[in-house]
Amino acid sequence: MKCVFLIFFINFLPLYAGKSLRRDGSYPKTFEDIKNEIAGYTDIAKAIIDLAVHGKAQNRSYERLAVFADTIGPRLSGMKNLDAAIKYMFSALREDGLENVHLEPVKVPHWERGEEFAMMLEPRNHSIAILGLGSSVGTPPEGITAEVIVVASFGELHKRAQEAKGKIVVYNEPFISYGETVRYRSQGAVEAAKVGAVASLIRSIASFSIHSPHTGWQNYQPGVPQIPTACISVEDAEMMSRMSLRGIKIIVHLKMGAKTYPDAPSFNTVAEIVGSKYPEQIVLVSGHLDSWDVGQGAMDDGGGAFISWEALSLIKDLGLHPKRTLRLVLWTGEEQGGIGAEQYYQLHKENISNFDIVMESDEGTFQPSGLGFTGSAKAREIVKEIMTLLQPINVTDVFDNADGTDIDYWMRDGVPGASLRDDLSKYFWFHHSQGDTMTVQDPNQMNLCAAVWTVVSYVIADMEEMLPR
Repeated sequence: MKCVFLIFFINFLPLYAGKSLRRDGSYPKTFEDIKNEIAGYTDIAKAIIDLAVHGKAQNRSYERLAVFADTIGPRLSGMKNLDAAIKYMFSALREDGLENVHLEPVKVPHWERGEEFAMMLEPRNHSIAILGLGSSVGTPPEGITAEVIVVASFGELHKRAQEAKGKIVVYNEPFISYGETVRYRSQGAVEAAKVGAVASLIRSIASFSIHSPHTGWQNYQPGVPQIPTACISVEDAEMMSRMSLRGIKIIVHLKMGAKTYPDAPSFNTVAEIVGSKYPEQIVLVSGHLDSWDVGQGAMDDGGGAFISWEALSLIKDLGLHPKRTLRLVLWTGEEQGGIGAEQYYQLHKENISNFDIVMESDEGTFQPSGLGFTGSAKAREIVKEIMTLLQPINVTDVFDNADGTDIDYWMRDGVPGASLRDDLSKYFWFHHSQGDTMTVQDPNQMNLCAAVWTVVSYVIADMEEMLPR
């Protein structure tokens, strides 16, 4: 008998060679097991897609966003509009029947642009369209009148440093990509101040313009004088560049009433569908509720916030109960560098081992193409397999690296992250400008984005095992 048992044991052993038992006595799943598990969600994925794209929930995220954006308007941190937006969403999420709806307090920057204008006085009178950059100081009450020096790069500015003293620096940097070109917005005032300039005007970080300035946050540097700074339209930057190349003297009058106030109270807005088996484990979906103080903040990031809400609504409507908790977070203070998200991270990082994945949609909700993903090679293969469930709407790609200011803190510490990838060809036409309104949004595209977001978040929340790190 002992011999028979030994033969059985020897034959059985290779199946589990090199594998360790889990605490519950089972063995880790093979990738083939995981593929089969994911394939088991085919019907649920189709049900989500049908409800979001063709069913009763069709256009719901768009319609919800339209009411919100039209009612509240732009929502810069420290503004009463942002307070109103948070109260609005708190009530809406409770009315939607979601669980554990609550607000988590944070402190956010409070900057207001005040009245602002710029006028070219020489070689002719011309009103320059401007938007002050976030955290900029104002001008003296009488404004600043000075000659302009136009440069195309920081390198050119440094070469012409002697010419720049006492002047207004106009940057006419070409748009290469947002990631590369945005440094002129964030660092332009500092570099201009280092060479003695009295103000800086930055060509808007935009791939297309119809005389529209695009705002954004900028940063001062300790030990460097703080000078007023604003963005101007592509057209005005290029015009002054052409004038300058012809040797024409340009004089501009700039007046800005910008002011920074003490940090203001605000809140991250949270709602959940509590997990049925592993409620302590979290799949986080998110977008940011704050915006700039121009336009309606419909694209950046109303769309991302509202498809994240829609994900929980669709799952609830279908009567699904994922094993893990699906948590919606609507961030505050993102536009100033993820202020609300950083405080959320500090509050919850002690439970980091229970965060399965962090997801953020903050690059528009146009025609979706897939997901950006940050995580281990094994986790990536699992996510690729999950994306095959979206073949009915032809959104199956997984790209390198998730993008999201608000989820970076978690990803740096090894938590898998995902961001929605969509058609960005027109995103920077409207970004941080008066053009960011509901007119930009397309209900059919938002339906598709909501379907992608819901399928991915639900399947990850319901699979038996967390994504490997």
